[in-house]
Amino acid sequence: MRLNRFFRLSLLALACAAALTVRAADEKSGEKKEFERVDFGLLAAFNYVPPGYETMVPGAPPPPADTSGKPKDQIPDFVRALDAKKIAVTGFMLPTKFKDGKVTEFLLMKDQSGCCFGAMPRINEWIIVKMGNGGIPPLMDVPLTLVGQLKVGEVFEEGYLSGIYQLAGDKMLEAKS
Repeated sequence: MRLNRFFRLSLLALACAAALTVRAADEKSGEKKEFERVDFGLLAAFNYVPPGYETMVPGAPPPPADTSGKPKDQIPDFVRALDAKKIAVTGFMLPTKFKDGKVTEFLLMKDQSGCCFGAMPRINEWIIVKMGNGGIPPLMDVPLTLVGQLKVGEVFEEGYLSGIYQLAGDKMLEAKS
């Protein structure tokens, strides 16, 4: 148990250090960047317990609460700092809406394990993407890099928590097959 906690804290420290190193290098160069590169190592570097999860899964821990019993904000400041920023992020597409043969809405997943096999991804291992400009071609099973404005915070649809990240997608930079 202690080793697991140590391992998670080590990963968190490495993700934070990598993000700070990239930001420092960008600031040193004095170059105005169109977007900040972010990866799922940073976005998924913390544990998030969805509200109500403890009632659905026997033995699951309740979400953290403050001293008054109100739910505590579980998203760390280093991730909250990305809210409303233009970012580039790489992941795998899981389409949810199509229009005229193009994908207009999808989940951008950390890896392919959420599709058809593997373990259920944690809620901080996907981004809800809504593409502008008519959408992009369906590109499943290949990593793709998107640019857009990130919204950090709980996203509720019809009263249910559907994610904690949303991206208003502007464009696709690359897809590697």
